[in-house]
Amino acid sequence: MINPHGGPLVDRMVPHPEELDATLTTITLSRRSQSDLEMIATGACSPLTGFMSQQDYSSVVEEMRLANGSVWSIPITLPISAEQVSNLKGVEEATLSTESDGVIGKIQISDIYKPDKGREAEKVYLATDDKHPGVAALLSGGKYYVAGDIEVYQLPEHKHFGEYRMSPRQLRAVIEEKGWKSVVAFQTRNPIHRAHEYITKCALEMVDGLIIHPIVGETKSDDIPADVRMACYEAIIEHYYPHRHTILSVYPASMRYAGPREAIFHALTRKNYGCTHFIVGRDHAGVGSYYGTYDAQKIFENFNREELGIEPMFFEHAFYCKRTNSMATTKTSRAMDHEKVFLSGTKVREMLIAGVDLPEEFTRPEVSDILKKHYGGSN
Repeated sequence: MINPHGGPLVDRMVPHPEELDATLTTITLSRRSQSDLEMIATGACSPLTGFMSQQDYSSVVEEMRLANGSVWSIPITLPISAEQVSNLKGVEEATLSTESDGVIGKIQISDIYKPDKGREAEKVYLATDDKHPGVAALLSGGKYYVAGDIEVYQLPEHKHFGEYRMSPRQLRAVIEEKGWKSVVAFQTRNPIHRAHEYITKCALEMVDGLIIHPIVGETKSDDIPADVRMACYEAIIEHYYPHRHTILSVYPASMRYAGPREAIFHALTRKNYGCTHFIVGRDHAGVGSYYGTYDAQKIFENFNREELGIEPMFFEHAFYCKRTNSMATTKTSRAMDHEKVFLSGTKVREMLIAGVDLPEEFTRPEVSDILKKHYGGSN
């Protein structure tokens, strides 16, 4: 099986912790930090063992590499306020908590630093205005970062998708049990429409297994909620995917909407889950018009395949071609624009709110029905 990124699979879970010092300062984690904590603790962010030091942070922002030279594209940091910095002065460790769970872990503090968030926004998101959701989240967080290795006693409580929540170790075990030697991951934050179905099945023709791995961490407010998307994934897999070669499992990260940089991050973390290949399609992890259509594919040219350790699979913009009565891309079809069926997100929402069925050339009827119900369509 493919090796995790940078060495052995990290495991920061401590099931039976020693009694904690009641006087320790507590850091309450935001939703994004809870996702990051889970990704680190379970090994999804291997080789990270905690939140990034200033040295690693600076290297990632500027070079897309950790200080030791390993490829890494997204800073994984723990923001804190100036007031919290005062409380942590001279402190070697602090507890980590959530509002619903109480204390769930601890951080061994190695570093507290003030980042240049303007530079981070410019380099990581290629944007500096707060209309970009990733930049807005970055700028609204604490002005300082606290770094250090973590230990986690329990993961943040999850009320949904329990049967689909598999850690990297668990998903690797399932892949090994199935005997798959090559596995492709598909990252998604949207319901799977016919273009997605087409590229995932094209990819599956070249490997043993497909992991449909939707993100269920924090997303922007106008994205379709995870529970609605999961119902869509269940329906389309039930009726249209080969069950012997397909796994549905959720990915607990939060979206950054960092486009090209996030495509690299998504690939590296899927390697930790046991995947050998990763699908990079049109405008991967993009938002608005901040990134070029295929920028998320071009960024892979900055790294050789050996250091990435996972094989990216690049796909063109797919659509239903009325000329050939089949799914196609510009590589395989001579269709004119009026012969292509591809709907914008705005048009899809308008149709669903009006209670209009989405055309079967765009999405499967089972998915259309679920989405129409969510948007309150009247017909």
